[in-house]
Amino acid sequence: MATSDLEIYQFQCLDDNFGYLVHDPVAELTATIDTPEVARINQALADKGWQLTHIFNTHHHPDHAGGNLELKEQWGCEIIGARCDAKRIPGIDVQLDDGDSFKFGDHSVQVFETPGHTVGHLVFNFVDDEVAFVGDTLFSMGCGRLFEGSATQMWNSLEKILKWPDSTLLYCAHEYTQGNGHFALTVEPQNADLQARVKEVDELRAAGKWTVPTTLKLEKATNPFLRPASGDLQRTIGKVGAPLDEVMGETRRLKDNA
Repeated sequence: MATSDLEIYQFQCLDDNFGYLVHDPVAELTATIDTPEVARINQALADKGWQLTHIFNTHHHPDHAGGNLELKEQWGCEIIGARCDAKRIPGIDVQLDDGDSFKFGDHSVQVFETPGHTVGHLVFNFVDDEVAFVGDTLFSMGCGRLFEGSATQMWNSLEKILKWPDSTLLYCAHEYTQGNGHFALTVEPQNADLQARVKEVDELRAAGKWTVPTTLKLEKATNPFLRPASGDLQRTIGKVGAPLDEVMGETRRLKDNA
């Protein structure tokens, strides 16, 4: 296990993005996961009294990498991103590939390439802490829209996440859970775990509370994009016995058109 306590500070950015600061108090390192809104990130740093040392970029979209250069100029921080998409990650310093790992203080971080939403998406798994930042690859009861990749690519990416421990805390980049849950009920209405989760989420959102982070165990039980093997889901969408990437792709198509 890591020998220092990892601190995570979560805050809202833009309309529905989450900002995350990850802090190792022993090594005095602080990373922002993506750069959705510079002012909010700086306010969060001030609130915590932390100095920004790193930017971990999941992908190139403006609400994830748009603040890179401004923050780098201000803080002199190191920017980490995908080698395969380095040309679209502003200010990138460290280029990483699937399977790479690095140390953040005493914490081991494993890097996984998860193409689908974009061709160069990374997720960052603090393996000893059982904490992962999954960007726009996976949402609570959802997955990222396939802007650049294929359904097969996305399913292969999701399969990587499915191999992690069930207790892994998943920090995704947007508060999309309520809408995702109501869509999920249209493709797997028989799922009692899903029914209970949607009720819980509706109550949380009515109270103005966040639904993230989630756990991999909960997502395995309720997220249709992780459940293409479900017979009920396959029957509902007319894909009984189809390859799992095809089932997932049809689920994504239905979500796009919902």
